[in-house]
Amino acid sequence: MKLLSPRLHGYIDYAIVLLLVAAPLALRFEPAPAAVCYSTALAHFIVSLLSDHPLGAARKIPFAVHGALELSFGVGLLASPWMFRFSAEGPTRTFFVATGILLVLVVVTTRYVAGVLSRPEPYDRYDR
Repeated sequence: MKLLSPRLHGYIDYAIVLLLVAAPLALRFEPAPAAVCYSTALAHFIVSLLSDHPLGAARKIPFAVHGALELSFGVGLLASPWMFRFSAEGPTRTFFVATGILLVLVVVTTRYVAGVLSRPEPYDRYDR
């Protein structure tokens, strides 16, 4: 069952970006996990701004493509403790696994075709 509307998905996107930016400072990450957090936050922010959903600014990326990119971010966050060799750090590994699972759950529970089937034109600023 798809629970999240495109608008709610947009709010969650920007909240996750803020979480990824704040986590290295709040949890005192080492340089490698901090770099992964900041680069993922930047990439996710750019994709969110360029996506065709109610909170997107440029609306150049179709919302379904946004979902595929977001799924890759989630899988990347899940795998990053082992890819970048910081899996021995308990709290850091837990943060990355939990955030990766959160992103995958957001992708799985979002209605990506809600706007496409009801309206052929892209969203405007007021979600009309």
